[in-house]
Amino acid sequence: MNARRSFKSDESFLEKISMGAVGVRKVFEDLKEQGHCPLELERGSMSFKIWKNIKIKRIRVPDIFCIDCGCRIESRAKTSFEISMSHSLSDPERGWDYGLNDNDFVALVVCKRNGVSPIDWQADEKVQYISVGDLRFAQKNNHAILVKPKGAEEGFETRISWPAVIAKSDGKIKTITDEIIQYQRFHDNRVITLSLDRQGIKLKPFVQDGDNISIHQVLAAVISVTRKIPCSRKMSEDNYIAQLSSQSLSERYTAARVLSMFSSEKSFKALLDQMNNEEEHIYVRLEAAASLARHGQEEGWSFIEKCLGDKYLQNRLEAVIILGEIQVDKSCQMLCSVLEDNQQHPEIRAGAAWALGELHNKSALKTLVDSFSTIHESVRNEAAKSLAKLAFHFSKDLLNDFPQVASDKRPGIAWALSKSGGFELEDLLGILVDEDTRHWISYILGTQNPEMYAGQIEKLKERDPHVYFAVNVLWKIMTSWIYRLEEY
Repeated sequence: MNARRSFKSDESFLEKISMGAVGVRKVFEDLKEQGHCPLELERGSMSFKIWKNIKIKRIRVPDIFCIDCGCRIESRAKTSFEISMSHSLSDPERGWDYGLNDNDFVALVVCKRNGVSPIDWQADEKVQYISVGDLRFAQKNNHAILVKPKGAEEGFETRISWPAVIAKSDGKIKTITDEIIQYQRFHDNRVITLSLDRQGIKLKPFVQDGDNISIHQVLAAVISVTRKIPCSRKMSEDNYIAQLSSQSLSERYTAARVLSMFSSEKSFKALLDQMNNEEEHIYVRLEAAASLARHGQEEGWSFIEKCLGDKYLQNRLEAVIILGEIQVDKSCQMLCSVLEDNQQHPEIRAGAAWALGELHNKSALKTLVDSFSTIHESVRNEAAKSLAKLAFHFSKDLLNDFPQVASDKRPGIAWALSKSGGFELEDLLGILVDEDTRHWISYILGTQNPEMYAGQIEKLKERDPHVYFAVNVLWKIMTSWIYRLEEY
């Protein structure tokens, strides 16, 4: 029972991480459409990846940063729209506004499930922005409400809610008074009446009589809500070079990250000085090194390589993750070396395997396949997942090598091919060279959608009736209603 509860907690955590990542991606797109030049500031905020065994304590920064105007945006995804944030009354680092400045913005977006997987989320088109300064001012003046913890699954955290009137469907505003807002729903013409008083707190309307409104739109609240953030385009390369000397750790980190977008000698010199400053935070130094490496500066590559042997595993892992972001052959070569190094910590090798999947570099195929011989399950698992990403583009290469590959490596290749698809039945017929390959080809084809191969399957029957039979048995089982049925 404990194992099942643990699994459910892990799945719940993945759901929250995935929903958050989908929300950040939507906010990123929305800012681009507004004319901003957004950059993912908090590494991993747009990713579903969870690092369970090595905890990386990163510098606290908002999710997104606009390079042109310096605006910072923290994304908050919601399954049901409300202006609320999780909060801790005992740990300041778990406070809703930890690491945020008054001129930052919180972006709120609704996400809905669109599948059965924990990562199947879709963001609503509407993104609404609120100033952190306004949220703090309302909280300070007792215009926010503390909500009791929901229970163990939510981590026993308090929530802070800022009272607001939210549209539950599309409609049209019919009446606004000091006490109420009324709107008529489009789908059934019913008039909905909403109070502008929440627990004695008066709300300010943002709409007028006759306005068309849409679902999840904030109609009134104790703080201002906007759909647009103006981009002043006030920031320059010199501003970011100066920011490297800021007293604020988050500002120095931001500057080191943003200067990767500039390629002048003065930026290279400033980044090099920051990287070589031994009193600076390691993640600022690593970010400076990454910015240099992106422009082919050898000093940056050398520093990253040095961090791959750091005494602290979280610093090694951060270096590996950074290499997975730099889309050049040298990154791939360094990550392959880490993955091949049996003296390296297994979790760092697993991280390198994951990062190789982010690069989509064909030269990583052999190293990923060779890693299936390791005794460490975490390394094999990450290598298989990354190989599936590469197999989408290089399936023919994997299939051509499949007959010559050792039998202990074939399961990982077969799984990757089964997930990626991207092959014809003819591609599989040519590699039925022994009993082991016949087993794995049965698995690869048997896990595909039968409809995709309905017109080709008779060729398999002619070539190998036993594999044909095995594939049809798998199709029968995997398309049955009982296949994903769970006992609990």
